[in-house]
Amino acid sequence: MRWPLAPAAVASPLAARPYDLRHSALSTWLNSGVDPTEVADRAGNSVEVLLSRYAKCIDGRQEIVNRKIEELLREYE
Repeated sequence: MRWPLAPAAVASPLAARPYDLRHSALSTWLNSGVDPTEVADRAGNSVEVLLSRYAKCIDGRQEIVNRKIEELLREYE
């Protein structure tokens, strides 16, 4: 899905590098924990392409991931 930019947005400095905005959005979504399958779908990419380009942007989630793994493992005890 693509949204056309309004003429004022096209004339703004933001339109100079629209890929920067896309990169920022996708990185933010991944870093906030949105499922990569959903992010890839919204971006129009495969999960493989998405993660090959954006996985390095995922940062600071080790504690959250560790907690989720521990909670899952406790269910099996």
